[in-house]
Amino acid sequence: MAKKSFSELISSPGMPVLVDFYADWCGPCKTMAPILEQVAAQHQGKLKVIKIDVDRNQAAAQQFRVQSIPTLILFHKGQPVWRQAGVVPANQVNQALQCVLS
Repeated sequence: MAKKSFSELISSPGMPVLVDFYADWCGPCKTMAPILEQVAAQHQGKLKVIKIDVDRNQAAAQQFRVQSIPTLILFHKGQPVWRQAGVVPANQVNQALQCVLS
């Protein structure tokens, strides 16, 4: 299977994509991981959650001006509709998802 480009990943037709920009060495990113797993499980089949390692994908991080990690960006039809840096509780992520999942 060919590796998809970042733009292909975020323009998933009919399904919003939540991107977690992280790094393996980042403590807050580790805190965020189980929260995102919970959110992904709650919206299975309606939301795609992908993790982008900023050390391995610097171009994607630069393209969206990710300056601190973790940074979450929610894409709908390929466009960013919500963005948040730092650790975010699941209820806040779910609140942000309401606009694209309803």
